[in-house]
Amino acid sequence: MNDKVYIHEFIDIIGQNRARYMQHMAANWSPMAQEDRHQLLYGLWGIVGSTGPWPKTVNIWEEDGFAGIARSFKGETSHPDLQDPKLARWWAKAAEFRSGGLDRLLVPAPWMPTIEEAVAAGIRGQVFAHEMITVTPGTSASHLDVIGEKVAPARAEFGWVLAGAWRTAMRSDDECIFVWAIPTWEQWAEMEQSSASLQPGSHSNYSGLPGVTSLSRFIMVDAALCPFRLGRQPSRADRVDDWEEHSE
Repeated sequence: MNDKVYIHEFIDIIGQNRARYMQHMAANWSPMAQEDRHQLLYGLWGIVGSTGPWPKTVNIWEEDGFAGIARSFKGETSHPDLQDPKLARWWAKAAEFRSGGLDRLLVPAPWMPTIEEAVAAGIRGQVFAHEMITVTPGTSASHLDVIGEKVAPARAEFGWVLAGAWRTAMRSDDECIFVWAIPTWEQWAEMEQSSASLQPGSHSNYSGLPGVTSLSRFIMVDAALCPFRLGRQPSRADRVDDWEEHSE
């Protein structure tokens, strides 16, 4: 049973700095986060701009439940400037690459794999699909099961694997987020073509599912140090410069 909680981030990138930001986040931040917070990197992707907002990245972090997030938040905000002094240099460098973002806290479907389980199971993708659906308030948990039971098998015929399934916390229990791992670009195109051609009522394009009030989907590609590509968590050995961590 997956009892983790996740941080989902949309990050606004400045100019041509997306690759620099992703390297800085994965190699220079994640190893410290793993040690200090037991925060694992679930995924790090660049959005394919023709299908969604750009230039942006999607970062998802895996935490030890709400208690784990509370410990991280407490450590982060227990200083006058609401910033961990150990990370001051990291934040200053990151500000050269990003201008802001929008975060959510996500609760996983109990049957969703953790990142270590997903990597061990060999889940990989040349391309990933990110979906957000809104549903009748109060039904997001039940919709996770519906998508897992009906949409996932229909999409599996095209090779799509449901890697992540969450409901958004701290709102009206009306939003779900899904990440699909797609082995090849051709399999992405085949499903999209099929979905565009299907009559209403097909589960693969969500039509016919009661209570789904909206759907948005874009595609993304995993960063070089994303666990789905690496098969492990990023480490200090992945650094490409002379980055040094500064403590208090």
